[in-house]
Amino acid sequence: METTEEHISRHHNRSNGEQTVDRLSDLPDSVLTHILSLLPTKSSVRTSILGQRWRYVWAYVPNLVFINDSQDAINRVFLLHKLRNIITFKLAGRFGRNENHQIETWINNAVELNVQKLDINCRLYEVALPRRLCVCKTLVDLRLTDCGVIPKAGPLFLPHLKKLHLICAQYEANESLQHLLSGCPVLEELEIYLYVDYYHCRISSPTIKRLVIDLHFRGEEPDNIDYYHRLEINTPALVYLKFVDYSGQHIKCGALTSLIEADIDICAKGEAKDFLYSQSALEFIDRLHGVKCLTLDLLACTKICDSVFSTWKGKSFRNLTKLELIAASRFLSKILENADNLEILIFSEVFEQIELIEGWTEPEQVPTCLLSHLRTIKLFHFAGKEHIFPIIRYLLRNARVLERMEIVYPSFGDPVEHSYMLDTISLFERGSKACKVAYVSK
Repeated sequence: METTEEHISRHHNRSNGEQTVDRLSDLPDSVLTHILSLLPTKSSVRTSILGQRWRYVWAYVPNLVFINDSQDAINRVFLLHKLRNIITFKLAGRFGRNENHQIETWINNAVELNVQKLDINCRLYEVALPRRLCVCKTLVDLRLTDCGVIPKAGPLFLPHLKKLHLICAQYEANESLQHLLSGCPVLEELEIYLYVDYYHCRISSPTIKRLVIDLHFRGEEPDNIDYYHRLEINTPALVYLKFVDYSGQHIKCGALTSLIEADIDICAKGEAKDFLYSQSALEFIDRLHGVKCLTLDLLACTKICDSVFSTWKGKSFRNLTKLELIAASRFLSKILENADNLEILIFSEVFEQIELIEGWTEPEQVPTCLLSHLRTIKLFHFAGKEHIFPIIRYLLRNARVLERMEIVYPSFGDPVEHSYMLDTISLFERGSKACKVAYVSK
């Protein structure tokens, strides 16, 4: 690259008559390489035609990002690149099966350059993780999307890996995931998207703080009982959990004593009288009792049977200050009874035909949160549902420190129904003189 002395000399030797303003080229090399590091490598290389000053700047950029680039282009970049250490190697595009070896070679090249962040999205499931990658000492962030075969045995040790994203990766066996996790002693973040038709999801780590699990199945739900017991979570240091389950798993989960925030979406359509599933789901909800912020989406969960729900006491959510609940109204009353410090409630009611008898029931005693903490309520999807009036009436009457209730209704629909709803609610008694009721059309 151009030395500082050459750069200064070039700057001062310009002809006064021909001098043009090129402030970008006058920037220090460190600034230029940082700017180029924000671009795909293809775009970075193209800047070499801007002039002598730019000819080799791209070769000192610490990020190599290839998106739908040809083999020849990628190989040439590796050949001409000047740095011995890189920060990022990203490879994205469609590759044929005959290119497996080439992809593994590029990954090995990145490892030799002490790569810190590796992001591979090549839609080629047969690509094995090279041995050098499995023992890479510099890797901090690993992301595999639609590619990579996780081994079930053999050397696997990533001493500095903190972030791991496995999106539709492949596994040699059910033990593969845990084999990988056991080789990541400082892992803090794990995101996994998995089809449980083919693999178990057993996650055990004493260091993970942020966990995202997205479970799906490709075909029909099988009759095999083992299929429903493929999820185990043992992460005692977990602070944040996002869990989406579209496979109807019976969740086996250890203590979550460090958990602060959880975003849960459980979809389990099917047999409504699934006793074991009902127990598993409610026990899992109890495991979340220490969170401060909870989003609980049970919109598509219709398998919690009445016999189990009626005996569910629910643990005390003593730390919960914000709740976003998408569920049948029976869940609302149960959680309000157990969330003494709740300040913000966002509620969307789900109408479940199988539970018409077990709908909203007022708590035997006014929940503590209504008397002393609940200040904001936001209600969705209530237009034209007269059966929701008792819930609104109860909340307005008993929420003694409530400052605002916002009722969101769809802009489409019968304006007469909307007007009737608003007029009716405006007559409800309010336990808080400071409470304002707002109607928002969306």
